[in-house]
Amino acid sequence: MAPAATAPLPPATAPTWRWAPWGAAALAALSAAALASAFTTHQRVGELEAELVKRQSDSGNQAAEARLLARQAEQGSREALAKLALLEARLAETALQRTQIEELMQGLARSRDENVLADIDAALRVALQQSAITGSAEPLVATLRQADERLARFNQPRLERVRRAVAQDLERTRNAGLTDFAGLAARIDELIRQVDDLPMLATPAQRGVPAAAPAPVAGAAAEGDLLARWRQLGAVLWAEARSLVRVTRVDHQEAALLAPDQALFVRENLKLRLLNARLALLSRQFDTAAADLREAQTQLDRWFDRGARRVVLAGETLRQVGAQSRQVVVPRPDATLAAIATLGAVPAPR
Repeated sequence: MAPAATAPLPPATAPTWRWAPWGAAALAALSAAALASAFTTHQRVGELEAELVKRQSDSGNQAAEARLLARQAEQGSREALAKLALLEARLAETALQRTQIEELMQGLARSRDENVLADIDAALRVALQQSAITGSAEPLVATLRQADERLARFNQPRLERVRRAVAQDLERTRNAGLTDFAGLAARIDELIRQVDDLPMLATPAQRGVPAAAPAPVAGAAAEGDLLARWRQLGAVLWAEARSLVRVTRVDHQEAALLAPDQALFVRENLKLRLLNARLALLSRQFDTAAADLREAQTQLDRWFDRGARRVVLAGETLRQVGAQSRQVVVPRPDATLAAIATLGAVPAPR
C-alpha cells in the first residue's frame, strides 16, 4: 500500500511568522517614543510649574512693594494734609495779625476815649498771653491795675461801666489763689543747700556733745582728796563710753547697712531729685514736679535720721512745696473785654 502523501502547510502561516519580529520591533519603537514623549512632557510640566512658582513669587513681591508704596503714599498724603493744616493755621494767624494792624492804624483816627479803650483791650490780650505762658497772674493783675488808674484819670461817665468791669476782673484775678512759683523754687534751692548737712542713719550725728570733765573742786585739790580725783576720772570715762554707743530705731535695714562712701551718692541723688522738681515746677510740669517731690520725701524718710530737727524741717518743707505745686487756671477778664466791646471801640472777643 502506498504511503500517504504529506499534507501541505497553509500558505498564510509562513508569512505571519516572518512579520512577527517586525511588529514587535515597531511596538517597542512606539513604546519607546511614547515613553520619550511622556518624559519630555513631564519635564515640560515641571518647567511650567517652576515658572508658575517663580511668577507667583514675583507677583507676591510686587504686591508687597505695591502695598509699601501705598502706605508711603498714604503717609505722604497725611503729612501733606498736616502741612496744609499748619499753613492754613499760619495763614489765619497772619490774617488775624493783619486785621489787628489795620485796626491799630484805624485807631489813630479815633477819638481819645476810643483810643484808650483800644489800648486797654490790646494790653489785656497781651497780658493774657503772658499769663498763659508763665502760668502767673501778675501780668494780668498789673495790666488791670494800670487800666483802672488810666480810666480814673480820664473820669469820663461814658467809661464808668468799663471801670466797674475792670475792678470786678481785678478782684476776681486777685482771689484766684495762684501759685508763687518763684518762692517755691527758692525754697527748693534752700533744701538743696541743706542736703549736705542733714544727718543720715548710716553715719548718725551725735545728739549731744560729750560732757566735759568736771572742774576740780578747789578744796579737794588743796587737800589732795584722792576720792574726788577718782570721781572725776569716773565721770570722764562714763561720758566717753556714752559717746561711743547710741541706740537708734531704723525702719529700713538697708539704711543702717549703707556704706559711708555711698552716703555721698545718696545725698547727690536727693539733690538731683530736688533739682528736677525745681525745673519741672518752673516749666509748669506739675505731675513731674509732684512725682520728684514724692521721691525726694521717700529718700529723706528712708536714708536720713527722722529724729533730727533739720530732717524734720526739711520734710515739712517738702510737704508744703508739694501741696502748693498745683496748676491754677488764670481767669480771663471777660467782663472788661465785653464792656469795651459794648462801647463799640473794638470787636467783641471771640
